[in-house]
Amino acid sequence: MKPLLILLLPLYVSLGIHNSNAQADEAAQLLLNVTKLEQLKQILSDLEKGYTTLRTGYSQIENLASGNFSLHQAFLNQLLQVSPAVKNYHKTAEIISYQIKLVRDYKRAFSGFKASGQFTVNEISYLSQVYGNLFKKSLQQLDELTLILTSGKLRMSDQERLEAIDRIHRDIQDKYHFLIAFNQEAQFLALSRNKAKQEVDAIRSFYPAKHH
Repeated sequence: MKPLLILLLPLYVSLGIHNSNAQADEAAQLLLNVTKLEQLKQILSDLEKGYTTLRTGYSQIENLASGNFSLHQAFLNQLLQVSPAVKNYHKTAEIISYQIKLVRDYKRAFSGFKASGQFTVNEISYLSQVYGNLFKKSLQQLDELTLILTSGKLRMSDQERLEAIDRIHRDIQDKYHFLIAFNQEAQFLALSRNKAKQEVDAIRSFYPAKHH
């Protein structure tokens, strides 16, 4: 029996050493896995914190942007409204008054020039073009004035609207003054031609009588 034990002893020792080594390897692998697991958990934790920070930051930016947009939109909407101070601006009524006088005066003058017989067909056509262009531009300014005075059409502050009305007022005032000067020159030309015609007619009527 002893010889058998002696023969098996190396095998037991070998198996014991092998088992010990295997257990050591398993323990080492387990420790490595635990370490990796802890590292993985830390990575996931860091990622989660980063995502949370990013999400929070984005939400803050989004809220801030939304708030700014709301303020900006409110400001723009306010610019679309026309205040009573703009609607009741005295130059608005003056612009309309100039427009009425411009149309009235050019129609009256043009009718008189055509009836006077002192202008050629080409000259009447030229007068018509001048009056037509003047009237067309004045209507464009009235359209612009209407836009300025209508809520929800243009985004302008009260100051910008008043400045625009001032500009339209100057423009239509200049047009009306031009019309007056133009009519006066045309009227002077018509009177001069009429006077010259009367003088020619007088001479013609005088000579036949004297000759007779």
